[in-house]
Amino acid sequence: MKLTGVEIRTIEVPLVSPFRTSFGTETVRRALLLRAVTDEAEGWGECGAGTAPLYSSEYTHASADVLSRFLVPALAEVPDLDAHKVAPALAPYKGHRMAKAALEMAVLDADLRSRGVALGHALGAVRDTVPCGVSVGIAESIPALLDTVAGYLDAGYLRIKLKIEPGWDVEPVRAVRERFGDILLQADANTAYQRGDARHLARLDPFGLLLLEQPLAEDDLLGHADLATRITTPICLDESIVSARAAADAIALGACRVVNIKPGRVGGYLEARRIHDVCAAHGVPVWCGGMLETGLGRAANVALAALPGFILPGDTSASDRYYRTDITPPFRLEDGHLAVPTGPGLGVTPIPDILDAVTITTKWVPIAAK
Repeated sequence: MKLTGVEIRTIEVPLVSPFRTSFGTETVRRALLLRAVTDEAEGWGECGAGTAPLYSSEYTHASADVLSRFLVPALAEVPDLDAHKVAPALAPYKGHRMAKAALEMAVLDADLRSRGVALGHALGAVRDTVPCGVSVGIAESIPALLDTVAGYLDAGYLRIKLKIEPGWDVEPVRAVRERFGDILLQADANTAYQRGDARHLARLDPFGLLLLEQPLAEDDLLGHADLATRITTPICLDESIVSARAAADAIALGACRVVNIKPGRVGGYLEARRIHDVCAAHGVPVWCGGMLETGLGRAANVALAALPGFILPGDTSASDRYYRTDITPPFRLEDGHLAVPTGPGLGVTPIPDILDAVTITTKWVPIAAK
């Protein structure tokens, strides 16, 4: 393909309800969308960066800037562009994995659309539907948390993930376990704890959690490896896993028994598939995390989650978990599952009127003719 240019579009979509984690509360999703225009097809990408650098060092405005100044122009030097050539072309630029992932996603979508191939098929999906869990933010009170969890279980979600932090951990987990019994339950700390908290975190062991996600800092693999010897709850890594090499290192060190794969965090869906393959080779289960994606990112995540190593329900929730009106046709939960899109590329595109209504900025970055 020959890339003509990339449209960088910032949108703002209100969340159905505030989403609170250990690093902050979000009420609006400000997302960066990319539309890659080639001589054969157009493709869409979505950047997982948040409004502020809280989950990681990346944030929306910085991603837009690095894309327009460096990353998109770098593809002008790539002959016969396809998605596999994007990461090598962007490698000289340090970091910015979410921005790189969005650009690779847009090129991959255009490439697959031009050939009439679905993303799930291209990645190696083996299922038509994927089981869905839901991420439950930190609540105002235990009764409010129980009401929220009850609603999600009634809706059909197959696994509950509770966000935790110091002061909101053992008691909410205990309350959910006692109220709802033997449901699939896990907890996510988003790096909120220290090495010295091992004895306290061991208090979660009696509740039979599927896993404890990212309790310590993202750069503390040794701390996680030590913690794994002090608690019986399986440790899952999220923020620490930024590449297939990082996954291999974490597994070798004994720092995790489960891996959460977020394509944006690792630089794209092709690297996400490599992480899946590394984990599968070591017998480590994986699941697909989420970054409050719109229908574009959700479509791609559902396709990824259909790969064979994704044996745990992911955070691939239905559209109405986060948005009253999504920018694509909504993903709806059926018997606890979402259908894997079967159309070319992502299998979905934005609805023009809805997209225009939530857009706050657009910028066209042309590719100079060679």
